[in-house]
Amino acid sequence: MFEAFQQQLANNGFTAQEIDQLTQSVQQLELPTRHILLHQGQVAEDIYFLISGICHSSYLTDKGKEFSKEFYWENDWIIGFESLIMQQPSPYLLESLTPCTMLSLPVATIRQWRDEKHSIYLKLLETQLMYKENKERFMLLYSPEERYQLFCQHYPELLERLNDYQVAAYLGITPISLSRIKKRGQS
Repeated sequence: MFEAFQQQLANNGFTAQEIDQLTQSVQQLELPTRHILLHQGQVAEDIYFLISGICHSSYLTDKGKEFSKEFYWENDWIIGFESLIMQQPSPYLLESLTPCTMLSLPVATIRQWRDEKHSIYLKLLETQLMYKENKERFMLLYSPEERYQLFCQHYPELLERLNDYQVAAYLGITPISLSRIKKRGQS
């Protein structure tokens, strides 16, 4: 179980000592489908590393609309840095879309590492920053059709695990637009 976690940490430049410290600080969770890990407006008590399964975060409006923030799958960190840094309620909902195995790490531990200027905190921050910049580039530099093609190339296994509504949300388009893109690709 911890092998994937430790390998991901090693791939992201964590030292053996940091990997050991993180491994000792986490708790394993087994969650069912549609389990809410964090309600919008709730203060986060943990961050997560996803071993298996898919999670989703979304913003819910007062008018009943839902806007997809992000999808997470195997080997993803799920960290709400805005909430962690500002020590305020989460602006989004976080839930499992499938049965999930994940590791949780208390936010209190992360805050302690932040205050100590611990290298683990810096590496987690850098990992998230690189991920966010890649996602921003993906959303800004490519047309919806190109985003769909890249998604198909990079995450073919997710096409079988997500429905069209979820894929469209990840791509930042409507399900109708996705349907049109898929039809054009079949012509």
